[in-house]
Amino acid sequence: MATTGTGKERIQKAITENVRREIEAALTYRALADGEKDARKRGILAKMADMEDAHARRWVEELQRLGADAPPEEANVRERIQREIKGQRAEDVVRRMEAAEEAHAEEYRQQVEALGAERYGKILEEISKDEKGHAKTLADIASDFPISPVSAIQERLDQMRNREKWHVSTGSWLGDAIYGVNDGLGAIFGIVSGVAGYTGGSHFVVIAGLAGMLASTLSMASGAYLSVKSEAEIREAEIHREGLEIAESPEEERAELSLLYQLKGLSEEEADAIASRLSENESTFLKTMAQEELGISEDTVKNPVTSAVSGGISTAVGAMIPVVPFFFLTGLPAVIVAAGVSLAAHFGVGAAKSLVTVRSWWKSGFEMMIVGAIEGGITYFIGVALSAHP
Repeated sequence: MATTGTGKERIQKAITENVRREIEAALTYRALADGEKDARKRGILAKMADMEDAHARRWVEELQRLGADAPPEEANVRERIQREIKGQRAEDVVRRMEAAEEAHAEEYRQQVEALGAERYGKILEEISKDEKGHAKTLADIASDFPISPVSAIQERLDQMRNREKWHVSTGSWLGDAIYGVNDGLGAIFGIVSGVAGYTGGSHFVVIAGLAGMLASTLSMASGAYLSVKSEAEIREAEIHREGLEIAESPEEERAELSLLYQLKGLSEEEADAIASRLSENESTFLKTMAQEELGISEDTVKNPVTSAVSGGISTAVGAMIPVVPFFFLTGLPAVIVAAGVSLAAHFGVGAAKSLVTVRSWWKSGFEMMIVGAIEGGITYFIGVALSAHP
């Protein structure tokens, strides 16, 4: 959508387009609801239409605040939409609307900067979140339809590829520790093997190993801290925005929560009752919306300091394993002992992964040991080859 122009005209043009888009979406959902036989889906589509109408009214109010008239209703728009839907399969229309909602959400996000006003930015963020929620609802509805044509499969795949994805890492300090040991052991074993192959197992291996251990430890600790802290800040911002939306539009948020519960299989009456009850307590309502809509739970929050400490220390421990034999031995005996100890440690770390996965401990252990053997063998023979051609 073009947002060129100056000042008031540019804003009015953008808002007028928003009104048109929301009205067409509402009419489309109502037309889909009229042709839907399933009572639950029909109710969901009707409520989505009501929410789109609410968005349109909000934009009309902004136009009136600017002294502009609401855009005239497009002639025969209702008949045009009904005619378009009549000639298509319901599942195709739903999937098309899902893609449209994703596009609308992205367009609203772009308008936040284009319109350049804090008031509009706030409205745009709220409505953009609703549009994303509608896209998810439509995706759930579409999943009930049989998928047979190749074109429909491709269309669905394209929508999934283009959709913005938020990945929130979960797990405890144990997962960070196992990952840290694995990272330190793998990286330093490769360094130690290469330097041992080049020098024949001299004390230079200790210097290289300790330097690599320090670098890996600091990198892992700082990376874990910044990563978890960034995730926490994103969660906090999302929950804060959700809280603002609950305060400003409690009815819309309650309707949205009801839709989410209906998608889980509850009847409209049951979903409305639960949503109404939960909304009586603001704190409970916010936690529920964060969990159901954003997938954010208190159980998923990790401590950045804990992650940094567990990741850093475990990396140092893993990194020291292949270095220790060179404190006491030199030459080929040191290389053999270091390789044996390191491969045994690889097996142990792989087996320990079964604590946080569902894989067999011995399969995971042998897999990691084989990977470590390949890594160490390659770097060792590269070092030997380089030593033969100084």
